Amino acid sequence: MIEFHLDERSGLSPYLQLVRQVRQALRLGLLREGDQLPTVKEVVARLAINPNTVLKAYRELEHEGLVGARPGVGTFVTATLADASLAAHGPLRQDLRRWLAKARLAGLDEESIEALFMTTFRAAAEEDIA
Repeated sequence: MIEFHLDERSGLSPYLQLVRQVRQALRLGLLREGDQLPTVKEVVARLAINPNTVLKAYRELEHEGLVGARPGVGTFVTATLADASLAAHGPLRQDLRRWLAKARLAGLDEESIEALFMTTFRAAAEEDIA
């Protein structure tokens, strides 16, 4: 089961953070069709957020066709976002962990690592477009 977390520095509203985390878990194969999401009550207790925030996230995921609510039972994954590239994730994750270790050894903190990654990611995306 997915464990949600909130990042106040992300700039995203809490409900969008929940939606994004479910989408990422679906892409990475961490959530599969038939898996149950935490109940609204569980998420509220863990994150200390308004139940309407969780309901809004779950409704958006339902609208996208990714989850379905079963009254009195819970919310379950109905579709996946994983594709054939899933097999490549393991080796890529290992490479990324090694890179992160090098970045930390070089003295970069979490924000610096994130900034370096995101600017490099965006620059590479722009180069691919050009």
